Amino acid sequence: MKILRRELLHLSAAAAAAALPASARALAADTYPSRPVRVIVGLPPGNSPDIVARLVCAYLSEHLSHPFVVENRPGAATGLATEYVVHTAADGYTLLLVLAGNAVNGWVYKLRYDFIRDVAPVASIGGIPLAMVINPSLPAKTVPEFIAYAKANPGKLFFGSSGNGSLPHILGALFQMKAGVSLVHVPYKESVFPDLLGGQVQLAFEPVPAVIGYIKAGKLRALGVSTKQRLQVLPDVPALAEFLPGYEATGWLGIGAPAGTPANVIDIVNKAVNAGLSDPTLVARMAALGAVPDPMSPAAFKQFIAAETAKWGEVVKFAGIKVQ
Repeated sequence: MKILRRELLHLSAAAAAAALPASARALAADTYPSRPVRVIVGLPPGNSPDIVARLVCAYLSEHLSHPFVVENRPGAATGLATEYVVHTAADGYTLLLVLAGNAVNGWVYKLRYDFIRDVAPVASIGGIPLAMVINPSLPAKTVPEFIAYAKANPGKLFFGSSGNGSLPHILGALFQMKAGVSLVHVPYKESVFPDLLGGQVQLAFEPVPAVIGYIKAGKLRALGVSTKQRLQVLPDVPALAEFLPGYEATGWLGIGAPAGTPANVIDIVNKAVNAGLSDPTLVARMAALGAVPDPMSPAAFKQFIAAETAKWGEVVKFAGIKVQ
């Protein structure tokens, strides 16, 4: 009996020791955040998603009482940032700015991670609409006129983008699929705007904040916006969906975390982000960048990402998009 008692005591002590890490994790989750949180952005500083991320992080820093700090890790179409985050501790202290490109990359690149499996959706932030813009030298004034012109000149119209598999490339491919036209894609490592403004390429699908100045100055002609409905900042520009049913796309963005991040940590961040998206000051600052808030629960955001991934997979296959 003495031996049995000693064994039981030993097992009890071992069980208690094993439970400590789990208890510590639970305590850390209950007090989250207790130290600074990094939000990894897979784009260079200064572009629209980066600025939106910084606005949201400033709100989170203020309302969760600990800094949420943006850290830029650009490269490989946001792949470097995503791969870095999926290999960090799933404790909520390293988060990822997830982007529409994440729903595309798996169809275009050979990745060393699975975005759906390895990234837990935390919070949707919203979308940055894109505009279909053409060089004013083209005679088309409307989407139907452009489609007719493109069909009359197959393979003679060039559309530029920020690279193979980039969101502007994907939106152009979706347009061709919906409109039944053939355009020549020209990928750029640097900005497409010098050639677009100069007429070397005639068409591009670019974020509204990047083109609205050119549109208002008459240097580019906007034929449509990528959202389901018209935008307040461009009220006279129709939605592409008005002519091409089902055409809808935005440069959406949100926050993700390594798979396995505690559910209550995800819930804390989700509720804080959603509160921010109803804050008039933050909403106004996002609107100035052309960003439209779109709060969701983690479950709804997960379903949204899955639907986006399937949708863009069809477009990539239709267009035969490959890395060059």
